[in-house]
Amino acid sequence: MSRGIGEFGPLQDVIPEWAAVLVALVTQLGDVWFLSLLVGAIYWFDSASREDAAVIMGWTFAGLALISTLKHVFALPRPGQPLVRIETLPWVMQPLYESTAMASGYGFPSGHALMTTIVYLSLARRLSISTRRRRVVGAALLIAAVCVSRVVLGVHYLVDVTAGVAIGVAFLAVVERLLTRVSTDHGTVAFGLAIAISAINLVVGGIDAGDISLLGASLGAFGGWQLVVLGQRLFAVDRPSKAARPLLRRGVLAAGALSPLLIAVDEYHLFSRPARGGAFGLVLALFVTIPVLRHSERATRVWTALVFWATMAIHGLRFLLSPSTWRRATILGRRYTVRVHRWIRTRLG
Repeated sequence: MSRGIGEFGPLQDVIPEWAAVLVALVTQLGDVWFLSLLVGAIYWFDSASREDAAVIMGWTFAGLALISTLKHVFALPRPGQPLVRIETLPWVMQPLYESTAMASGYGFPSGHALMTTIVYLSLARRLSISTRRRRVVGAALLIAAVCVSRVVLGVHYLVDVTAGVAIGVAFLAVVERLLTRVSTDHGTVAFGLAIAISAINLVVGGIDAGDISLLGASLGAFGGWQLVVLGQRLFAVDRPSKAARPLLRRGVLAAGALSPLLIAVDEYHLFSRPARGGAFGLVLALFVTIPVLRHSERATRVWTALVFWATMAIHGLRFLLSPSTWRRATILGRRYTVRVHRWIRTRLG
């Protein structure tokens, strides 16, 4: 039984053929690569909003795992009502249209609708640009534009995008309510939830390469965030004794998240699914950790000192292992041996 209500004709008939590529570009505002780039850029370059960006990053991973799980559970096909036939477009535009407007896999609910709802509403709630009302209106317009583009392109029914938005709103309502019960460290909660839903998705959907990579990314981001929080706690304490508890707790959490990734990279073939998932997770751990080290004054001082002493140690080791050093040491050794021998003979004689 079709989920459609005759929505394609009225929408697609008003879109001229030359505008098909523009609609395909609009839909990229809800694509995974664009949303990931947006959230990642905020995390890296807006140090004042870094914890909020970490939370949104966690919600993004959790949302991707949730939509994958739901698609596997419902397993409903896409409508297959393309806006234009690709061969009717100029050959220059065909690759662009194929990469941006085509879709495969299951169709319910809409991943673009759900992910844009989660990311854009989270940004509207947590960022401080302009006023809250304007941010919410802007997010709503972006979500609507992406949803309409998915229906116009013929890759989703109207019910698919409606369900995607509804699930996204319900997801945010639940997780934000969850955060109100936690006073601090919302990033750990967000990344932990992403791990839990990614694990469920792996069970429901099977051992798919994308699902494994998503679980690896969630583990890596969780482990990296534990190192970030650990560094912040260590720099904040005034006595080493106060650092023992956070060091143990965060160290255990980071090791628990990163160890499976290291094992996957070490034990499996380089191009196998587990190894690729593990490598992707380790890259995400570095991605989460590096910007905090770059923008922390105390971390920079510690890093500078470590680099200085490591450089001195390397130079010292090179000097000790140099053949010329050994030759000079041998000559000096022989010279002092002769002197000692003479002194002993003089004393004894």
